[in-house]
Amino acid sequence: MYRSDIRESDIIRLLDKVRNGSYQNYLSQVNLKKVRKFNNDEIIKFDFPVTALVAPNGGGKTTILGSAALAYKNVKPSTFFSKSGKLDNSMANWTIEFSLIDKNINTTEPLRKVAAFKDLRWRRNKFPERTVLNFGVSRTVPAVERTELKRCATNQFIVNNENINDFQQTVLSNVEKILGKSVLGYKYIDIDNKGKVKLLTGIHNDQEFSEFHFGAGESSIIRLIMEVESSQDNALVLIEEIENGLHPIATAKLVEYLIDVAKRKNIQAIFTTHSDYALLPLPQEAVWSVHDGKIQQGKLTISDLRQMQYVEHTEIIIYTEDAFTKLWMELILRFLKFDLTCIELHYLGGDGNAVLANKHNNLNPAKKAPSICFIDGDSPQINNAEDFIFRLPGYYPEEHIYEFILDNINEVALKLCLALGWDPDNQDELITKVAKVKFETRDYHLLFSKLGQELNLTSEMTVKQAFINTWCNMNRSILDDLFEPINHLIPTLKVTN
Repeated sequence: MYRSDIRESDIIRLLDKVRNGSYQNYLSQVNLKKVRKFNNDEIIKFDFPVTALVAPNGGGKTTILGSAALAYKNVKPSTFFSKSGKLDNSMANWTIEFSLIDKNINTTEPLRKVAAFKDLRWRRNKFPERTVLNFGVSRTVPAVERTELKRCATNQFIVNNENINDFQQTVLSNVEKILGKSVLGYKYIDIDNKGKVKLLTGIHNDQEFSEFHFGAGESSIIRLIMEVESSQDNALVLIEEIENGLHPIATAKLVEYLIDVAKRKNIQAIFTTHSDYALLPLPQEAVWSVHDGKIQQGKLTISDLRQMQYVEHTEIIIYTEDAFTKLWMELILRFLKFDLTCIELHYLGGDGNAVLANKHNNLNPAKKAPSICFIDGDSPQINNAEDFIFRLPGYYPEEHIYEFILDNINEVALKLCLALGWDPDNQDELITKVAKVKFETRDYHLLFSKLGQELNLTSEMTVKQAFINTWCNMNRSILDDLFEPINHLIPTLKVTN
């Protein structure tokens, strides 16, 4: 199980810092008025200094990344938005609005700026400057294919000692944390007199080797961290497809590094990704999902986004708050024999996100299907059948399910043993362990994980499914009452015999 090295207290402090506007330079908000597939006002707020943009291929992640870069006049628009002369009018009437902090210009109020593409050129009046580091997908091109390093791949290449440099210790230590390997003894060589072209070198078992023998991911990480650590404070860091060339855990560790450097150097980072691992260290406020020209805040898995894009015969969409309630809803639907082949089921990382997505979907005249939303018992959102918002039983879902089974453990012990693959002759031991875990666990989110550990490392998913299915079997009347208004409001919901 992944566990972040970033403290929750650091996450909270960074959220508060953004909320209080305590930055010298900070891009607070981007409003896409008409840019590519974003035809309406689509707003993204950077509530956390490290922001992830997730979407399937072609979803619009790079458009948002490039739009953010245009907030600063030292970034050339052609870096992200190129055109083919007068024959290409695809950017006609594009408009992007920005809200940003620049204490050098105004110490009390955010700046409001508008970038517009008119008369075949970008109009950006009196935009501020800021250090912007852009790491595109080309960063993972192997050294042997990099044009600027061709001169190093010959027998005539000579290295002068004065051009060989040691890395800062901060660079080495962070590279090691991300890659999970020692880079002691690694150096870099200045190839040109201006120090803009560098060749990396490594060492293993006392054998030195050049960057031509590095992995593409290893090289890109070292170069990225070199540049970030040597940059000015308050820089804006843009990374496209952050997971490129990296192991999934290394991807999560790179995001942890960005959070750490945001704390140390007040940087702001925005990255695009197709990797759920890149989202693991981040709070809900830091993740924005892009789908069908719409932008929404909160964690939504890549697989869910793909399903939203490619399911063709959807008759109803169901939104829940988190992964557990999505699983609970899926097992309820199976228990009640609803036809899952025409139902899209998604969790959106929070009750507010789920309610908002449900509202926007049902107000959209071009929607592919109506939607309903199930919120948790502890949600401050209002459940209302007219708005297609319903409240799940109990207060905290995990705790509700677990406590119900515990309260009825003597009645369900045999069935639970069979569902868990536990020896039915050991029912008494199972009963003892279920009670023990509830007594010892402070965080109800960990109940099923800890019980799985007690049951000879039974998977957490197996435990959850066993408990939820048992709960469903004992609460048919509650489920009938919960779903009765849905059949009236959404008659297209199919039920199989």
